[in-house]
Amino acid sequence: MSILLEKHIVELLQERNEKAISLLYENYGDTLYGVAYKVVRDEELAQDVLQESFVKIWKKSDSYDTSKAKLFTWLFRITRNTAIDKLRSVKTKSDKEIQMDVSDVYNLGVESIKPEFMDVRENLDKIEPKYQIVLDALFFQGMTQQEASDELDIPLGTIKSRLKIGLRELRKIYGPAMLVSLYLIFGL
Repeated sequence: MSILLEKHIVELLQERNEKAISLLYENYGDTLYGVAYKVVRDEELAQDVLQESFVKIWKKSDSYDTSKAKLFTWLFRITRNTAIDKLRSVKTKSDKEIQMDVSDVYNLGVESIKPEFMDVRENLDKIEPKYQIVLDALFFQGMTQQEASDELDIPLGTIKSRLKIGLRELRKIYGPAMLVSLYLIFGL
């Protein structure tokens, strides 16, 4: 790729011009697909990763800094990290499905849900807003941790930390049994 073309793509990205995505796909699509495939080892997953990567690239285009990394390095990192996240997500989902199949915990029924925990939404305002936002996204909007990370533009690790701390804060309000009930109610 010529330096001029790369510079042009960067300018288009910074201007939020959609032509940048087309040029990125034309010039880097195959290589980034290869990066994704090398991590996930599955053609369909690699295609998903590539698509998610381009969405992230578009959303984060204003954060690209030419003084910190070359364009390809930045694209590579986003694609590789997206592939790793996708692989973890698939593995976690698979592990949860296995757990659900072999566990009686999920066969408890409605009578196991305690009414005193049904006002969780109302008690969210008793914890810090940064934890409220994450708990609301995960519990009441039904997002996965990765979806919450993308939607809220918060790193996945921060989402996980805020979830843990937010649940700890709610546990102070409800007591230790609350965590089990939340898992049953929201299927975490």
